[in-house]
Amino acid sequence: MYLSTLMIDTGGDPDRPRPGRMWLHNVYHVHQRLCMGFPSPGRVEADPHFLQPFQEKDFPNLRNPDHKPGPPRPSFLFRVDTSVQEHAPRTIILVQSERKPDWEYAFHNAPMFRAAPPEVREYNLVFTQGQTLRFRIRMNLSKKTKKSRDGANLRDGTDAKGRLKSKRVALTWSEEGETPGAVVRDWFAAKGARCGFALSEQKESFGLLHLGWDIALRPKRDGSTDEKSRRMNFRSALLEGMLEVTDAAVFGQTLRTGIGSAKAFGFGLLSVALV
Repeated sequence: MYLSTLMIDTGGDPDRPRPGRMWLHNVYHVHQRLCMGFPSPGRVEADPHFLQPFQEKDFPNLRNPDHKPGPPRPSFLFRVDTSVQEHAPRTIILVQSERKPDWEYAFHNAPMFRAAPPEVREYNLVFTQGQTLRFRIRMNLSKKTKKSRDGANLRDGTDAKGRLKSKRVALTWSEEGETPGAVVRDWFAAKGARCGFALSEQKESFGLLHLGWDIALRPKRDGSTDEKSRRMNFRSALLEGMLEVTDAAVFGQTLRTGIGSAKAFGFGLLSVALV
């Protein structure tokens, strides 16, 4: 695998527009630009200076090279990490990919977004059962439900196998005594049980660093200008803590494929470091 570090120029004055800052406001645009780092050979040959508009067919899904029907799922994961330093705020985008990216091509027509040249290094860790690691991940806090708000079954019927259809909703903590940190920890621990790891039993080793909403706007189609129909809201949480590898093979696959939903919008990239 490859791990890329992209430093984005967001500027030091919040009242002064910066292209990089404006670009980050819509995570769909971030996803689209990062896809451009994995162009088809034909696209580079036909448009070496990246003058033509983005088209999905020119930046194929590397896990689905035959362009089969379905939503695009690029074979890379990314996370937007913001670190503000005095007079020099910077946002870093981490990108993990199975193919070496071509960031010079991706940002050829948008050099103003970057604050520094991209860094790319090979990344291939080997894990062992019982190993303790520090982790960081941004998750889309959501779950699937088969109930509507009034508690009734969803009205959209069943799928081809006769199972009740479900929809994805944001994770909530409305019960008395529930706290976001505790609910999110239990929710993430349940995912870890299926992904080859367990959270440290010490509660202080788990941190909910940030909780908020990420917004993405789908491209305008058929002349539609209705922002509400194009808007996608993601309940976002930045998590950090300690974990123990319980199944090295499963954990290695988890690291490659990510955890949870909305991976195309900056969620699910699990970063780990040796303790």
